[in-house]
Amino acid sequence: MVIGILEVTLAIPAASLKEKRGVIKRIVNRSRNQFNVAAAEVESQDHISSGVIGFSTVGNDARYLRSRLDKLLNFIENLYLAEIVDQEMSIEHY
Repeated sequence: MVIGILEVTLAIPAASLKEKRGVIKRIVNRSRNQFNVAAAEVESQDHISSGVIGFSTVGNDARYLRSRLDKLLNFIENLYLAEIVDQEMSIEHY
C-alpha cells in the first residue's frame, strides 16, 4: 500500500475569515470532485491571509500517486483562487 500526502500553503486574498473559508471550501470541494482525494484545512484556520490544506490519496503505485498529486497542484494553481506559497509532498510505503 502506498499513501500520497500533499500539504499546500496558500496566500489568500480575503478581507474576512468568512471570505477566506469560502475560498478554502471551493478549493477543497473541487479537488475532491476532480481527483477523488481526502482534503481538509489543517493549519492557519484563524489567519485571514493564509491557509494550509492537506490532501491524501491511497494506491499501489508510487509514480501514479506522485503524478496525481502533481496534477492536483496544477489544478489548484489554475483555479486562480489563491497563490501557492509552499508545498510539501511525500509518498509513504506500508
